[in-house]
Amino acid sequence: MTDPALIASQTPPAAVPRVGGYVTALAVIVANMVGTGVFTSLGFQVMGTRTGFALLMIWAVGGVVALCGALSYGELGAAMPRSGGEYRYLARIFHPAVGLLAGWVSVTVGFAAPIALAAMALGKYAALLTGWSETVVAVAALALVTLVHATHLAFGRVFQVVTTAAKIALIVGFIVLGVATPAQSGLSFAPTVAALRELADPAFAVSLIYVSYAFSGWNAASYMAGEIEDPQRTLPRVLLHGTALVTAMYLALNWTFLRTVPLPALAGKLEVGALSATAMVGARGGALMSGMLCILLLSTVSAMAFAGPRIIHAVAEDLPALGALARRTRGGVPRNAVLLQQLIALGFVLTGSFERVVSYAGFTLNLFTLVTVIGVYVLRRREPALARPYRTWGYPVTPAVFIALSIWTLFFVLREKPLESLAGLATVALGGILLLFERRAAPTAPAS
Repeated sequence: MTDPALIASQTPPAAVPRVGGYVTALAVIVANMVGTGVFTSLGFQVMGTRTGFALLMIWAVGGVVALCGALSYGELGAAMPRSGGEYRYLARIFHPAVGLLAGWVSVTVGFAAPIALAAMALGKYAALLTGWSETVVAVAALALVTLVHATHLAFGRVFQVVTTAAKIALIVGFIVLGVATPAQSGLSFAPTVAALRELADPAFAVSLIYVSYAFSGWNAASYMAGEIEDPQRTLPRVLLHGTALVTAMYLALNWTFLRTVPLPALAGKLEVGALSATAMVGARGGALMSGMLCILLLSTVSAMAFAGPRIIHAVAEDLPALGALARRTRGGVPRNAVLLQQLIALGFVLTGSFERVVSYAGFTLNLFTLVTVIGVYVLRRREPALARPYRTWGYPVTPAVFIALSIWTLFFVLREKPLESLAGLATVALGGILLLFERRAAPTAPAS
């Protein structure tokens, strides 16, 4: 039987400061999704997949998976409109311990690793322009964003909306330029027999982990649901609209990259956007575009630094040992949570390689989004009378598509990238051990 206190907690506390409505939440989703992955991962994908059709299909399938996930999360977010994302959902649907494990993964991997990857990519693009150390630039970007989001809530919100608007303008300009530029790579996008065969190749499934990482921000708004105006109506809309918009942009961007740069020149390269820009407008134009991509990546770092501390704050509210992380400043900023997240990101920047961090983060995060979408079925069966202002479109097929494709991807990543996958499983296991000690010290259950 459901605890009445849990049902009462569906309504966000009035004391929680609001960060904005539809526009702010949409900006957070778009900024979280667009950035590092789409401008860096194609170079790794072409090492195993060689036809234009199959390469675009990787992104199309990734978009379908993300849309199915967003539609599923929309139902959960509307029914449980409080900040915390998977942490809140899984605690209520399955068990508080499962929610705490999800919170642990979000704290250690979910935002810190992508923030680090975006900062590392920013360092790479900046180094092409200035010759500065990639690591120094990445660390400076982390410091700047930390300063912004640890000071004042309104300042962080405005900074996020402005940088996201600049990001969308840059991407639209990039796509328009790509359409106007004659094809230079000689790559065909026809669905040939060879291209169709590549769809069943293990390399295609492994490439999906890079794409799933590129799409990983589609659920970002759910982490701050309790701070969005009218979350039961706003959250499903921004999840769907933001994911659909980004899917269209991703397909157009990768089509541009593949038309303008030969596959051998892309293979293993991180600076895909700079290579494409140089091919389209020459070295000077490419340098200008690289500078604009630095702004785009800074927006990505900012978006995740904005959303991530909300789940750290949510976890800390339920664990006495982490009480310091649950504190907010007078302006409503979870400053201690912001600082912790940025310190973890700094650790990734200083110790990890880009490709390995992507595989590790992608595998670990996919595990918990998979379990969360399974929770849509479980919650409908367990609590059929629960108010659901939004119901997943296409149910029960939509969540099933997400589940099937996620399991398929995780299986091949575990087989092809065992070290990174085992590191992800070890992170979950470590969280379980820490949870066991915490429970023995002070039993408590997360509010749903």
